[in-house]
Amino acid sequence: MAERESLISSEEEDSAQLPKSKQSEEDGFTTESTSLSAAQREVLERCLHALTHAKNDSHILAALLLITRLCPASQLDSVTLHRVFESVGFNLPARLLVTAIRGSESSGLPPEELISLGTALLAALSTDPDMVTHPQLLSTVPILLGLLESGIPVSQKQAHPMAEDSCPNTNGHSSQTDQSTSGEEAPRGSPGLNITDGTTERTLDEALADDCYQVLNTICSLSHGPDQLLTRGAIPALCRAVLKKQTYSHEKGLPLLANLLSSSIRQRAWSKHRSELLSLLASISKNFSQAPQQDQLEMCSMIPQFLPPAGGEPHSQELQNVVSNLWVALRPIIQGKISIDHLWPALVLSACLLDLCGWQPVGSPKFCCLLVNRACVEVRMVLEEPPGTQLSAQQQQTLTACYRIMEAAMEQACSQGANPSPDKPEAAITGLSLQQSRQVLGVMEEAFSAVLYYLQQAEQSSYDDPFIFATFRCLCAWLAEETSCLKEEVIALLPFLVGYAKHHLQERKGKGLSDWMKKMSISNKSQAGPWTEESVLRYLLPALCHLSAEDGPRKVLLSLDVPALLVDFLKRGWGVLRTQSGKTVNRDPSLETACSALLNFTVTEPDRVRTSACFASLEALLWEALPVLLHKSRLLVLTANFCTLGLMIGRLKPALAGAVKPDQQRFFSSCLRYLQGALQNSEGGGQAKLSPVWEQCWEEVNELWRLGLQALAGCVRANDWITTLVREEGWLQNTLSLLVSSSGLPDLHSQQALEEALCAIAGQCPLCQKDISESMKREGECTLHLMAKLRKVLTD
Repeated sequence: MAERESLISSEEEDSAQLPKSKQSEEDGFTTESTSLSAAQREVLERCLHALTHAKNDSHILAALLLITRLCPASQLDSVTLHRVFESVGFNLPARLLVTAIRGSESSGLPPEELISLGTALLAALSTDPDMVTHPQLLSTVPILLGLLESGIPVSQKQAHPMAEDSCPNTNGHSSQTDQSTSGEEAPRGSPGLNITDGTTERTLDEALADDCYQVLNTICSLSHGPDQLLTRGAIPALCRAVLKKQTYSHEKGLPLLANLLSSSIRQRAWSKHRSELLSLLASISKNFSQAPQQDQLEMCSMIPQFLPPAGGEPHSQELQNVVSNLWVALRPIIQGKISIDHLWPALVLSACLLDLCGWQPVGSPKFCCLLVNRACVEVRMVLEEPPGTQLSAQQQQTLTACYRIMEAAMEQACSQGANPSPDKPEAAITGLSLQQSRQVLGVMEEAFSAVLYYLQQAEQSSYDDPFIFATFRCLCAWLAEETSCLKEEVIALLPFLVGYAKHHLQERKGKGLSDWMKKMSISNKSQAGPWTEESVLRYLLPALCHLSAEDGPRKVLLSLDVPALLVDFLKRGWGVLRTQSGKTVNRDPSLETACSALLNFTVTEPDRVRTSACFASLEALLWEALPVLLHKSRLLVLTANFCTLGLMIGRLKPALAGAVKPDQQRFFSSCLRYLQGALQNSEGGGQAKLSPVWEQCWEEVNELWRLGLQALAGCVRANDWITTLVREEGWLQNTLSLLVSSSGLPDLHSQQALEEALCAIAGQCPLCQKDISESMKREGECTLHLMAKLRKVLTD
């Protein structure tokens, strides 16, 4: 042991440099050997022989120190390094670290020397891509994190030599390793370490900290490396190291955290360690606000990596304060005259902050308009380049951020300064005037003219380009709110928009977009849930709904066979919904929007509906789905769409000879049960009221309900067998009972729609006419007596 102590004491500097084998930039590992002299080779072989046949740790250390001194690691090729590593193994560095942490006196060496040598060996081992994934190396990660967070533990005896030794002797080498290899997260206070109250801390020197970060960065670069670090407590340990301002924490700890939080573990990291990450973000925000402007400009590109994912849990007041402070420092940058290289990161950061907390903390309406204007100008400047111009990755990222700013401004500008929604006050630009709204709309119209120009140049070979998707998505957000501007350009672009959606829906594309979206700083707020191939079409659906209501665009959409595309989308969506029940049922507004577009085609193109195979397929789908949807109360809006759409198609179909199809009869029975469920009697015979289930979504379904009644009237006239169903299912009797016992319906339009259905039934069925007449004769003021048109049908 004396020999060992003497060797380390005399060669401490050399041993600390053991891992400094410089990795090549190409593959992270030294593969080329600098020529060694014959004498060096001879000594090297003797040392390797001694290392291979070492009988104890003292012999191993002596051989290592000789190799380090006589043949620097930078001069050794990969084969020689492998021979060294295989002889040393992982047990030695792990034992050195554990011995130092536990304060064992059996080594005869200070803990900093043991830790320095242990981390040096681990750093050298980590340069080999095969060894860095070894479980024993991964088991030392919590120890390295603890060193970075808390420094080197120094026993009280070492700090005060006269104190009695209270640390037990141990050669400890198994318990620490076994505990760490389990993959469980290390204790919060000091990952992987069991430092008792009898220890203090000593700051790490730079070489030791550099070794620790080399190991962690190498692990992080592996495909599953971020997961390995997350489960071993890397996030909280690194956060605390940065907040404590430990050695290299800002130079290497922050970039390592940025890499971790930009990887696939981002959501889980924020879910598990939200408190530590918010504290870190608050510190970064404080540094940002206090830094000179030049430093602030550099920090803009770094901060988005430390922001929490948008659209997650409700925002805490702490996060709101952090975002507000960031905006305070960011506003002068946006308002000032800065270079493009600095403006672009500032716009990306602005978009990320908008994703998190909306417009409320941004600033005055004047500044909000300036932010939108700067985003629109950048979109025009970049996209109006000549066709064939290749955009750099930085340009694409910046424009994606500008798109997000434009999307966030759209709702406010299009509402012309209306009051914000009480349930989403953060979405509002508070105090935006009508004039400012018009100004924003004008600026955005110019930007979207550039977007249309850019997409007109897109070729099918670029349909899987993520930036094309980002541009497509932004245009769809505009078209969902505004279809009157640039109408001719929009109509000319419809073949691309529809073809792009078909490409991703029917050819099952989208994996590349999914991977790209996970890496983007800008969230995908409008699309909840995992990415699927249908997501591209979902963005286009609101625009299709608007455009299908106009003659010119509708003709183009029909030529592109858009109804068949929508029916295919509905089939896919129904295939998912039919497997859900109870609380697992999730409403999908996109399916409702697709129904609205198909309803526009049904109303305006009756001949197409009668002859088109896709509408026959749609009708079969509705017949199958509606009876099932009646039992899914959470999907009442979709039920309303399916019922009304099916009735609107049914009224156009002539009566079929022969027996009625069972599934057709079940569909109409389900329609009657659905239409009957909206209203119920009120206590005391007053005005009829909405059923509790309907009341919460009446604003969304009232027009569909009334249109469904009118369509029922058309179906009765086209298929007189439905009147038999009306009586047998009890719909007529229940409806008459409601009208007789109530003084009115919730609104006049509902009364008129119900009256139209009753008039058609009375005109087609003598028995029904008799039932209605008897109810009409009852005394007293009631809703039925208010139906003058129905009274006329009964008396004619």
